[in-house]
Parts: sequence; C-alpha cells; structure tokens
Amino acid sequence: MQLSDAQRLDWLRLIRSENVGPRTFRSLVNRYGGAGPALAALPDLARQGGRQIRIASREDCVRELEAIIKFGARLLCLGEDDYPKSLRAIDAPPPVLCVLGNVALFERPAIAIVGSRNASAAGLAFTERMAGELGVQDFVIISGLARGIDARAHRASLSRGTIAVLAGGLDRIYPAEHEELARAIAEQGVLVSEMPLGWEARGRDFPRRNRLVSGLALGTLVIEAARRSGSLITARFAAEQGREVFAVPGSPLDPRAEGTNDLLRDGATLCTQASDIVDTLAPILRDGLPQPGTLFETSEDSAEPLWDELDLIPFQAPLTEPGHEMDEDPGPPYVAAPPRMMARSDQDWRAVIIALLGPSPVSLDDLARMSEAPPAQLRSVILDLELEGAIERHGGNLVSLLMRSGQSAR
Repeated sequence: MQLSDAQRLDWLRLIRSENVGPRTFRSLVNRYGGAGPALAALPDLARQGGRQIRIASREDCVRELEAIIKFGARLLCLGEDDYPKSLRAIDAPPPVLCVLGNVALFERPAIAIVGSRNASAAGLAFTERMAGELGVQDFVIISGLARGIDARAHRASLSRGTIAVLAGGLDRIYPAEHEELARAIAEQGVLVSEMPLGWEARGRDFPRRNRLVSGLALGTLVIEAARRSGSLITARFAAEQGREVFAVPGSPLDPRAEGTNDLLRDGATLCTQASDIVDTLAPILRDGLPQPGTLFETSEDSAEPLWDELDLIPFQAPLTEPGHEMDEDPGPPYVAAPPRMMARSDQDWRAVIIALLGPSPVSLDDLARMSEAPPAQLRSVILDLELEGAIERHGGNLVSLLMRSGQSAR
C-alpha cells in the first residue's frame, strides 16, 4: 500500500489532532472509512461528547511535512511497504513514524538491548559482546539512545545495523551528549520517532518510546536494571506484545541486577551468551511472529470513549519537565565519563570509576575503556581503593567491589 499525498496529509492531521492517539486513530478511520472523513466528523463527534477539540490545521501539517523533507527524513504511514512489519503486528501501532536513515534495516530480524543508565563496567562490556555477536548473526540492535547500556549497544552495532527510538522529535536528541552518536546512527542505521520535529520529550514520552523499542524487535534483552526502571517497562511491553524477554543474571548484592533477577524469577529466558537468544528465536524466524498480548484493547465495538487514550501507558506516569527521563530507583546519580581531553580532578575520576564498579568482577582493561580514564589516573584510583579495603582483586587482572555483610553495591 502507498498513500497519496492527500491521504498522507489527512493521516498526519488526524494523528496530530488533540487527544487522538493510535487507538482513537484506528477507531475513527474504521468508523468513517478513512482519515479524511474522520477529520470532517470530528467537530460534531466532539460536540456530542460535550467538548471541543483542536484539529491540526492543514497549514501546520504541510509545514511539518516540508520540515521532515528538509531534515532529510521520511514519514512512514501504517500499512505502507516500508513501515516496519514487526511494529505493525503490535496492538495500537503508531499510525505515522518519522524516520531518518536506512529503512532497509526494518526488513532484518532485530533484538532490543536495554538496561541501566548507571551501568557497571561489567555490564557495558557484556553489552558490547552481545551486540557484536548478534550483529554477526545478522540481527539489528534496537535501543532507546539512553545513557549506559543503550548507548553502548548502539555504538557496538553501528557497523552491522542499529536502530535508535527517540522519545522526542528527531531533531531533539536526549540526552544532548548523544547528538554525535545520533548523527552516526542516522548515517549508518535508523533514527525513529512517532513525535513531530521540534518535540521536547517529557517524562511520559519515554514509556511510549519503550513500547516501540520492544515492538520493533523479536525479543528484548535486559542487561542490568534496577527495580522501577524504564528497562522493566520495556520488558513488560515486550511480554504483552508476545515477544521474547531475555535477562542477564547479576549479583544479588547489586541493585542494578535486582530487576533482571526479578525477570528471571518471573519467567524470562536466562541469557549468558548470544546463542541463548539465537536458539530461542529460531522458531519465530521460521514461523513468524506470535499474536500480541492484551495490553491495548483491539475491539472496534468498544464502548469506551474515544478520548480515553491514557497515553498508551499502563500506569500513571509521573509529571516531569520536558527532557527529564524517569530515572531508576534506587541508584546513584549518573556520572558521565569525562572525555580525555578535559581536565578532571582526582575526585571526579574516582567517582566515575567507582560508578562503574560492582560486585561482579571486571577487567582493568574494560574499566579503563569504559571510564576513559588516563592509565595513571586509573592505577591511582584502584590503588587507593585497594588500600581502603574497598575492592577485591581476582585472577586475570579482574577487580570488584568488596562487599561487606549488610552492604549493597550502592
């Protein structure tokens, strides 16, 4: 299917109208036979419901389409040939997607890799390994461009194929420090958003993004996730969409592993190597995607008011300022690894290195690479921590935080 220019404009106007989300869009189009008739019926329908709604103007949507083209991106509509087939199979898929990059990647099997933004060096190293090995198996890696595990998964899969799903518009990268990474993904992979250009992501937009991360993939791998984290929301969406959920076990002493260990207890597939994923997904690659779960209602005869979208979030999301992503709890504030060329105090480097350590042993080589600390600075911090009795050395040049009775990693 390929929409005409007039139909495409009607689709964009309808989805950009006030309180029209994917479920309402589908209901309106099915009821009135198309987006154009649905737009014409909206004013009377709203008055019957005792309210008024703002309908997106033709002029505004023409400008949006022109801006998308100028930006170098494309608007894909549900059902069109290039629209991702895996996303089409979920309940309430977004009627329109704004994409920038190589849309041919949508044709390849994909795995979502998500996890802690306050990731340990061991978690980051495992992410690199999994993304690389899955890439060799021709899997595209999908993630949400967040700090920590997400960013590492994207970087490790740039050359073989990666897709980043954004909570805001394609021109509003969050966090801002990943703008360079986003440009690299646009050149070698794909950036995806259901939001218009210029949209600054709000807290409630990140769970919306997460449903697309899981929906684009055959399965979701969670590497380090605290309880009450966005990564667990992605895993929940994946399960309810009928997709596989994989989890990496972690130390019970590390809060960053509490969420993944809970997933394993609740029935997620244990993953310690790429073959765990490849073998599990072999029947799906052979037989096709399973039917989605029941997170969203699919009945067209539902008596639920059309305006009751609930933003597609299965819980009451916190109200936050634009650009603020719901953070994990518990856990320390994110400490960004500073670039080598910027001067940092000894305490800054110490904070960066400690944030990467946990009860799971990690090699000093990986720790140096993940922290980007100068070798002399890394040796100094490790020596100080060793003299303080804060770390434990293992064979193979590995170190870990030394856990005392009653103490957690954070």
